[in-house]
Amino acid sequence: MSGEPYIVHPLQVAYILAGLELDTDTICAALLHDVVEDTDTTNEDLVQEFGESVAEMVNGVTKLGKLQYTTKEEQQVEDYRKMFLAMGKDIRVILIKLADRLHNMRTLKYLSRERQIANSKETMDLYAPLANRLGIYSLKWELEDLAFKYLYPDEFHEIVKGLDKKRDERLAFIDKIMEEIKVELKNVKITAEVTGRAKHIYSIYRKMKRDNSTLDQIYDLFALRILVNSVRDCYAALGVVHDLYTPMPGRFKDYISVPKKNMYQSIHTTLIGPKGTPFEVQIRTWEMHRIAEFGIAAHWAYKEQSNKGKKKAVIVKEDKLAWLRETLEWQKDIENPDEFMSTLKKELFEDEVHVFTPKGDIKVLPRGSTPIDLAYAIHEQVGHRMIGAKINSKMMPIITQLKNGDIVEIITSDSAKGPSRDWLKFVKSSGARTRIQQWFKKAQRAENIEKGKEILEKDIKKIGMKHSDLFRPEWVQIALDRYKYNSVDDMYASIGFGAISAAKILARLLEEYKKEHREEDIEKTISELANKKIDTKPSKTGVVVEGIDNCLVKLSKCCNPLPGDQIVGYITKGRGVSVHRTDCVNVKDLISEENRMIDVYWANQVSSHYSVEITVYANDRQGLLSDVIKEITSAKFNILGVNTKTNKEKIAVIEITLELVNLDELNKVINTLKKVESVYDVKRNK
Repeated sequence: MSGEPYIVHPLQVAYILAGLELDTDTICAALLHDVVEDTDTTNEDLVQEFGESVAEMVNGVTKLGKLQYTTKEEQQVEDYRKMFLAMGKDIRVILIKLADRLHNMRTLKYLSRERQIANSKETMDLYAPLANRLGIYSLKWELEDLAFKYLYPDEFHEIVKGLDKKRDERLAFIDKIMEEIKVELKNVKITAEVTGRAKHIYSIYRKMKRDNSTLDQIYDLFALRILVNSVRDCYAALGVVHDLYTPMPGRFKDYISVPKKNMYQSIHTTLIGPKGTPFEVQIRTWEMHRIAEFGIAAHWAYKEQSNKGKKKAVIVKEDKLAWLRETLEWQKDIENPDEFMSTLKKELFEDEVHVFTPKGDIKVLPRGSTPIDLAYAIHEQVGHRMIGAKINSKMMPIITQLKNGDIVEIITSDSAKGPSRDWLKFVKSSGARTRIQQWFKKAQRAENIEKGKEILEKDIKKIGMKHSDLFRPEWVQIALDRYKYNSVDDMYASIGFGAISAAKILARLLEEYKKEHREEDIEKTISELANKKIDTKPSKTGVVVEGIDNCLVKLSKCCNPLPGDQIVGYITKGRGVSVHRTDCVNVKDLISEENRMIDVYWANQVSSHYSVEITVYANDRQGLLSDVIKEITSAKFNILGVNTKTNKEKIAVIEITLELVNLDELNKVINTLKKVESVYDVKRNK
């Protein structure tokens, strides 16, 4: 798209990986990573020319283009799954993929705006968090900044412009601090390199959003880094900077004594500089700094083989990858694309809590974890046989959320009957969730098979077909092969257990059905179904879904529709039908998926109450809020919530959540409030 020769991209990917000091095989695989996908070259050709190791890495990053998938999401998830399975065998696969994505992001300006947004969103959701989890900060920051540039161009350029404006002033400030620290470190005979760096643009933006502040209100836009020769020097240097400047309470983190899961080690402290200006200092050894830049890639060891002319073999310390393999265990058992993506994002973004076993071993768990999570982190059987827990020597409920530094003892019993289904409501780690689900899958197989049959039969009846229409042995075998089931019972058990939806199996069978039936026959069937009169009942929300009875219906919170509003239905994935007002800002995005839009209407008799948000704009005065509330309560309408603020121009903005029956009541409230003194506008929130 840029007009450059195709070879430029693989060369640039290879350069990025060479910068991470990776081995020869990885550089070869980087140069060849698009060859199987984009040319006639086969995997066998690569094995013959370059060896098994290079071919396996190229195969790991090659998309699954030749298989047929029901949806684009399913295709994408299977690509991710393949990549992660390959990553479990050889971590270099994901390093090639990250370098590939980084160069694609660097050249994103040549693509359409639609592709820019899609690629940037995927980078922010998946690839940047993955670089973070692998500890490769040199890639993480650039991926985030490039994705931010295309997702929020106005905010990006505003920050860049703001940073340039006061750059000299900030540099003078940081240079002065650096000089003071260098002098003091030299006085106490600590050999150190002190450098200053600007914080990355996306991290500044996140801080502005978090603190609801402007760029001018954020002073620690620069961080100082002190690199020393030993761990002892790290703590000595910390004492020096704490003597020179006042530390900010609650802003000290010691990742040396308790490293992050991605192997990152450093001391972080925020200090108050001259004129009360805060700044951050990071203190680490040179080796820690190398790991912070290269992450997992810093742990490659090279070993020359004895036979001359053979390629270098790469060895990775197993303990460095143990956490990664454990993290990715859950993904083998999840067939649902939505569940796979949500679990993956949660796994990549998860904050951590560090707890101790009675023997003093540190266990790193997702924030919000319970003793149940810890039990399964120790061993599957410890989780299954758990009957209680002691936290800091006190008996506590097993659903208690753990805090940093807790000492937790798991109490087990051989007579325990196994996990409870309720545990799934409280566990935070994917590993614990997966192991509990697997226990129920095995323990209740017969029940799940029957349940799965029942669910699939119902779905077949819903589309007006019979079991015999779709369950030809050869068609069923295609579905079994596609989703890797050994038998029909395995498939039914999986549906009954909830590991895969009946709709997915049905879609696969329908594809085979369509191949053998003329298009007009299918259209005729659909037409007959559409004209079939079904006596539908309104849902609890007072909304009737055309042609469907007993359907889960939810009124969308983005627009809070009321009886009397023009409405439209959208079939969500797994959460029934969501109902929007036709003038809702989100409807235009949904209309593109016409096959998921459905006709809905209000029932004739609606007795429900609905939540509606309105905003009152007025010139501020004493007693204004009291008068507004008085008018609403006099009209006998229920108020669910009130939020009020006044800006610098003395304009009062009052947000009110009301409980109403229909659109007429809403109009009545709006007209009543417009008559209140000082009120100049009342609007329903979109």
